Amino acid sequence: MAQRYPFPDLNALPEDIRARILEVQDKAGFIPNVFLAFARRPAEWRAFFAYHDALMLKEDGSLTKGEREMIVTATSAANQCLYCVVAHGAILRIYEKNPLMADQVAVNHRKAAISPRQRAMLDFAMKVSQRAHEIEEADFEALYPHGFDDEDIWDIAAITAFFGLSNRMANFAGMQPNPEFYLMGRMPREKKA
Repeated sequence: MAQRYPFPDLNALPEDIRARILEVQDKAGFIPNVFLAFARRPAEWRAFFAYHDALMLKEDGSLTKGEREMIVTATSAANQCLYCVVAHGAILRIYEKNPLMADQVAVNHRKAAISPRQRAMLDFAMKVSQRAHEIEEADFEALYPHGFDDEDIWDIAAITAFFGLSNRMANFAGMQPNPEFYLMGRMPREKKA
């Protein structure tokens, strides 16, 4: 399916959104399509990225940035979201410096070379993603021995749920991953002069 909704003109966007997009472009070297896709509705863009940042950039809790990306990659694969698997798989490769593991998580976290803690985290995330109505006390109890507390468990569930929304939006709109994502974290990045 092709991209259904055209991207807005970057120069016609509200200044706060335009500034953030240009900041991302400066850091990444390109504009990830999700930034432009959601920009067609500025109020929704602001809400989406505010919640994204609250979940993915927070400093407290025991989840690493790599573990947060593992959750997004594994659950996005279960939701068959090409955009999020490719984009967040790339970020996972960068954070973990392990392209093999990132690809394994994208295909089947149960076969991936990850720690028992990470496997328990992803098992829980997958249940939230696919069968949240079945979550029970035993699911929480399975995470405690791995060092997760109730706030960490909230983070796992919130990341899963937020990206469930993102997956569905990307799928229905036909959002395609930027070509740049495919090689990120696979090859050494050229140093800026």
